[in-house]
Amino acid sequence: MFDKEYDVIVVGGGHAGAEATAAAANMGSKTLLITMNLQTIGQMSCNPAMGGIAKGQIVREIDALGGYSGIVTDKSAIQFKMLNKSKGPAMWSPRAQNDRMRFAEEWRLALENTPNADFYQEMVSGLLVEGDKVVGVKTSLGIGVRAKAVVLTNGTFLNGLIHIGEKQFGGGRAGEKAAIGITEQLVDFGFESGRMKTGTPPRVDGRSLDYSKMILQPGDTNPEKFSYLETPKLKEQRDCHMTHTSELVHDLLREGFDRSPMFNGRIKSIGPRYCPSIEDKINRFSDKSSHQIFVEPEGWNTVEVYVNGFSTSLPEDVQYKALKSVVGFENVKFFRPGYAIEYDYFPPTQLKHTLETKLVNNLYFAGQINGTTGYEEAASQGLMAGINAHLKINEEESFILKRDEAYIGVLIDDLITKGTEEPYRMFTSRAEYRTLLRQDNADLRLTPKSFELGLASKERLERMEKKQTNSDKFVDFFKNTSYNPEEINPILEEVSSAPVKQSDKMFKVFSRPSVTMEHMLRLDAVSNFVNEHGLDTEALEQAEVQVKYSGYIAKEKNNADKLLRLENIKIPEGFDYRILKSLSYEAREKLEAIRPVTISQASRISGVSPSDISVLLVFLGR
Repeated sequence: MFDKEYDVIVVGGGHAGAEATAAAANMGSKTLLITMNLQTIGQMSCNPAMGGIAKGQIVREIDALGGYSGIVTDKSAIQFKMLNKSKGPAMWSPRAQNDRMRFAEEWRLALENTPNADFYQEMVSGLLVEGDKVVGVKTSLGIGVRAKAVVLTNGTFLNGLIHIGEKQFGGGRAGEKAAIGITEQLVDFGFESGRMKTGTPPRVDGRSLDYSKMILQPGDTNPEKFSYLETPKLKEQRDCHMTHTSELVHDLLREGFDRSPMFNGRIKSIGPRYCPSIEDKINRFSDKSSHQIFVEPEGWNTVEVYVNGFSTSLPEDVQYKALKSVVGFENVKFFRPGYAIEYDYFPPTQLKHTLETKLVNNLYFAGQINGTTGYEEAASQGLMAGINAHLKINEEESFILKRDEAYIGVLIDDLITKGTEEPYRMFTSRAEYRTLLRQDNADLRLTPKSFELGLASKERLERMEKKQTNSDKFVDFFKNTSYNPEEINPILEEVSSAPVKQSDKMFKVFSRPSVTMEHMLRLDAVSNFVNEHGLDTEALEQAEVQVKYSGYIAKEKNNADKLLRLENIKIPEGFDYRILKSLSYEAREKLEAIRPVTISQASRISGVSPSDISVLLVFLGR
């Protein structure tokens, strides 16, 4: 069946696997995606939404690099919101509610229309390894398929175990079997593995809910989108709703705690800290009398509803009884109960920054196999693994994003240098340069890099260059054009800002926190400039950020440049840390295990102190 050698084989068709396949294939590698079910490529296993706090920035970065997640999200969106608009632009985070079925369909169609991408439906049970190099995979039917590189994106399927109350059964997702064999083989190679847990709430029949008792959660009045390309904008949206649990609901849930796998010891692994189950929330936050429940439609036409905030592994009868006591759910009908799932992962400190494993050459890990949680985190790793697998087999320089270049860079660096013992989720607070890493400028940051790689299209580059030129032109206009006090003072009075007595450059008055672009557009000179140059919303938004936050941006760039000096100090490959007796025992142990490439990476490893870094700098003659 497979009489040729592939360049890249991707195992698993989730968000990581789909992006890895697209990246490798679009860069020119003959790529094979092997997955247990071709009908669930790009499946939204949990909530039907993309983006959110920091996650939205990641989707924008994937799009800017030439990935598909932003395009697929825009084509299947049913609602859009820009979160954190009341805060500074570094915090603005796009989020889309999606049609679950259309999302998976759009992913499947996008991949089928990608040249160099082949598909095969079967379970991969092992790897083909010769010496210290992977040379292919072996399927459960005993078929061997050879490749120059392999990307594992197994999600929650590695020895997956589903829990509902006291019942448990093997599976990687509801209705789908677990993947057996890969973990055991990797452990035999010397890899360290662990177990993690995640969960999902019940799905219910929307026709059985009383929305009149809930709080309406509409989308934005002027919805934006994710992709920088010409994808469709939402003209109509579906509403979400919000309700709350109560003391009664909590009491009913507590009745099943003795049968909860979380509390009776059946589940021993660690779940996501920032997306806890409802029983975990009740237990950990016992002082709270209620918790929010977001009622999210699963698509344009389906009646299926996702009960966000009610993730649980309690017995199904307890789930049903408690949910019926939530306001608006009095007559609820279940489509399926919530459940928890345990699965194998591999601590990511065993990887290089390219996501290639340190033990086996040309083998890459991406997604939940690395201990992360979330579609967006998985997709970004898949994209980077696909890019680097292609580059490696073509003997080209690897592609690594730094912490001041992308949230993706922060994510991978955190995983490689710090590891994770609980499902890792991205937050804006994890990025020390978040003013530089905004959702509005991901294309300006990353598209030129991706175009050089041969991944981002010429169309992307041209759109980015036009946006850059227009926004720069507009910023220069504000710096060089003066305002008339008689024209600006009524606006300043309106926003309770001190009036001006004499003419000055527009940049100065526009820098005031209360003065917005809408206010400035009321000035004839500004509106005439916009119309004359045909500036679009993106250029206006970019210019406003550059004017208002120029000081903060300059400061962060300066800090990033300082860190770059440490990033440029390389640690020799195979360096023996044991010869440095002045290093702490913990630092020696961590440095030997993780083997950082630069001093900067070494400084971010948990347990490596500033004095340890000083010892390294002295030894390296710096």
